[in-house]
Amino acid sequence: MELYQELTKDVRFVEGLKSCMNCGVCTAICPAAEFYDYDPRIIAGIVQSKDEKRIEELLKSETIWYCGECMSCKTRCPRGNTPGMIIMALRSLSQELGYFTESEKGRQQLAIKRVVGENIISKGYCVLPENLIPEMHPEQGPVGEWIYDNKEEVYERVGANYNGDGEGALRKIPQESMDEIYRIFEITGGIDRFEKIEYFSKLKAKNMGFTENEDNYADYVSHIFTTNNGKHNRQ
Repeated sequence: MELYQELTKDVRFVEGLKSCMNCGVCTAICPAAEFYDYDPRIIAGIVQSKDEKRIEELLKSETIWYCGECMSCKTRCPRGNTPGMIIMALRSLSQELGYFTESEKGRQQLAIKRVVGENIISKGYCVLPENLIPEMHPEQGPVGEWIYDNKEEVYERVGANYNGDGEGALRKIPQESMDEIYRIFEITGGIDRFEKIEYFSKLKAKNMGFTENEDNYADYVSHIFTTNNGKHNRQ
């Protein structure tokens, strides 16, 4: 498979890469570049070179997962490039080929799929109050833990319709709407992509010594959710 040719099939790549002249304005404006070992100028240069080996390394790297997709780069590029869109195409191809499992940040795609992805197609929300388990989110502190333990009463007091029928924040989404959401994911390839993320992640879990259990590799999910090698931030 020619990786560059695969990238050119993604409209985001076509729209994102016009003619990079390596000026570095995108890197200067990029919030992620300030904190991570990340340089959108270099990424644009690599894909523009059409070097298959370097593109493969990029697809397996931590680098493509640092972008926050704020699109600051789009507003400043004098040539009309958008590195953020190039990153979208690279991430998509990495997931399609299973290369995302080769990096720590890439492996976290499984956690995102199982929390955000499955919430959307089963509940109609990205994140739900019941997802904010204190043990998994220590940054929420004691107040967050108290809210989690008393969520029904808390959300009722602030006027939310938590898991209720009818209107209001956090309401239960009607089944008709949920069926439509699922159909959208199915037609656009989202369900197929979820299945590939699961498939490649399970292969990687086995390779790393994790075993499948009743919780469907819950130990592996916990591992990728909490592990940080400490090498991501700019020194």
